[in-house]
Amino acid sequence: MKTVRKIALLGNPNSGKTSLFNQLTGLNQKVGNFPGITVEKKTGACILDNGEKIEIIDLPGTYSIYPKSLDEKVVFDTLTGTTNPDHPDLAIIIVDASNIKRNLLLFTQISDLGIPVILVLNMLDVATNRGQRVSPTAIAKFFSVPTISLNARTGQGLELLKKALEIHELDAPKSIFSTTKEEQDLAVAITKRFDIKNSYFAHLLLIQYQNFPGLSEEDKFFIKALIEDNKFSPELSQSREILERYKVIDEAIQEAVVYNLYENRNFTERLDKIFTHKIFGYAIFFGVMFLIFQAIFAWATAPMDWIDSAFSALSLSIKSHLPSGVLTDLLSEGVVPGIGGVVIFIPQIALLFAFIAILEETGYMSRVVFLMDKIMRKFGLNGKSVVPLISGVACAIPAIMAARTIDNLRERLITIFVTPLMSCSARLPVYTILIALVVPDEKVLGILSLQGVALMGMYILGFVMSIVTAAILQFLIKAKSKSYFVMELPLYKFPRWKNVGITIIEKSKTFTFEAGKIILAISIILWVAASFGPGDKVKNAEEYVKKSMNGAEISDEDFEVKVSAFKLENSFAGIFGKALEPAIKPLGYDWKIGIALVTSFAAREVFVGTMATIYSIGSDEESTIKSRMRSEINPDTGKEMYTPAVALSLMVFYAFAMQCMSTLAVVKKETNSWKWPMLQLLYMTGLAYVSSFIVYQLLS
Repeated sequence: MKTVRKIALLGNPNSGKTSLFNQLTGLNQKVGNFPGITVEKKTGACILDNGEKIEIIDLPGTYSIYPKSLDEKVVFDTLTGTTNPDHPDLAIIIVDASNIKRNLLLFTQISDLGIPVILVLNMLDVATNRGQRVSPTAIAKFFSVPTISLNARTGQGLELLKKALEIHELDAPKSIFSTTKEEQDLAVAITKRFDIKNSYFAHLLLIQYQNFPGLSEEDKFFIKALIEDNKFSPELSQSREILERYKVIDEAIQEAVVYNLYENRNFTERLDKIFTHKIFGYAIFFGVMFLIFQAIFAWATAPMDWIDSAFSALSLSIKSHLPSGVLTDLLSEGVVPGIGGVVIFIPQIALLFAFIAILEETGYMSRVVFLMDKIMRKFGLNGKSVVPLISGVACAIPAIMAARTIDNLRERLITIFVTPLMSCSARLPVYTILIALVVPDEKVLGILSLQGVALMGMYILGFVMSIVTAAILQFLIKAKSKSYFVMELPLYKFPRWKNVGITIIEKSKTFTFEAGKIILAISIILWVAASFGPGDKVKNAEEYVKKSMNGAEISDEDFEVKVSAFKLENSFAGIFGKALEPAIKPLGYDWKIGIALVTSFAAREVFVGTMATIYSIGSDEESTIKSRMRSEINPDTGKEMYTPAVALSLMVFYAFAMQCMSTLAVVKKETNSWKWPMLQLLYMTGLAYVSSFIVYQLLS
């Protein structure tokens, strides 16, 4: 028996579904995958006023119950699969009142399935501004369904919705669906074989049998034969159904909606003339991106420096107050620097996700998709590819999942292949630490940060390479059909700061704990590998160093530096790095950087944690990661290790290399083949090596 009722939250894209989900669940959310597939689902707990705990399932946005993409099929499977673990006890359908005709189609289909429904009218204020007066009472009366007027962004009306959710037994809504004589005869045969009582369910089974969850091949053959024997056309039947539904919806609108053409001019249309302009639109977009990267450096510098200094002081304090020994060294040189390598980048990660959330909340991100469609098509992509590519700036994993909305197989495969080339948040720690080392903290034109310009340059580099790669792939992957791009542009609105805040907290938490676990584990393993080695060289390092000096006199401080360097070179990590050094020396890297490159193949952000651990071994002075890397000397030249040539070579390597096992796993699941992730790994690693080689050789 179900102990917790499952409530499905459904609606068209941009209807306010995510805002309502956040209002109902707050931070009581978790993200996972629907059973058996990689499509992301969000679930959350909601406590009603009577103390009952319910589970809210945020299903992907869809315009109709008939699926055209993978995420829409999730909605279809969840609602029609009665044995599906996510099959809801009740559905909340949120409707954009400013576009009520199109939004009501999904409601009529779901209510005809026999699932109890609560209808939520959102954006009534927007409808009013567009010259529409919508009566929730008239809608409720016409369809015989509980109807709540609500502002999902502010939470106004939320308590009424929660009261409605306390009612366990809701009356069935008015039936909308009607069938022809031919459809009724076929439905009788379907209901007899499958023991179905709901007539619309039988109709869906007849039309969508190839997509229906849980049907055996024998059942599919039965339905196919039934269709062919009766010369039935599922396509025509579906079209007739949609037209009939819109006739009923038109009747409802005549009773419930009053139009006044003399109301306020449409604010959205006026803004779109600017933001989607063929010249100004692109200029504004690149201006917005430029300001974001400027802000990431300008606003995050102070808290990052404070965090860096705090962890350095903590390491020194541990060494000063705890007794000398292996455990103290592990804490001060392994654990604390490893954690510091994660926490230091939280300010920048939080800022990045804050800006992305604001762009989505305001409706501007959809304009970017629309604007870029014409450009993307020249490279074998379309406007829908922009969403995964821009999402890839945050993380490639959900970005690759977002490609499931692309109907054309070739464009979907190309988008999946090139998305990891976009500079994700995991690369941000690498870029910022290296830019801070070699790019002066100066202003350009008196207002622009030179470091911010460099950071944006790395993001542009990733985007350009993804486009170039897509252009090559469009000639290698043959198209089976032409694609089209249809998209609804949502209304502009002020961001709901609660939603932005939830996004910042959730994404920062994910980065800290998911990436943090990997970084901390590798930091500890690396400390062990860097602190111990074969034979007695590490243990008796002081004696070996004294012998090599041949009685030469040096200061105690210089002697300690030589001992620390000798230990590190003869440790397990040092031996491994030395073996790797010949392969990476043409790129300008030494064996220490080589260790970081290898550990980074688990996750890119491990680079900074690795460098923090390596440069902390044997270090007693209170210094930050940045200062230790800045003081590193190249033994071959006697000059600083991190020259502009080395730093830029490293950034280019991290911009192009496929250093994320999780991304490879997701690509395998999305393409159902190891072919594409292996091609990605080989292509991106080769591209990274060759590009870094060229950069270093040209600049050194």
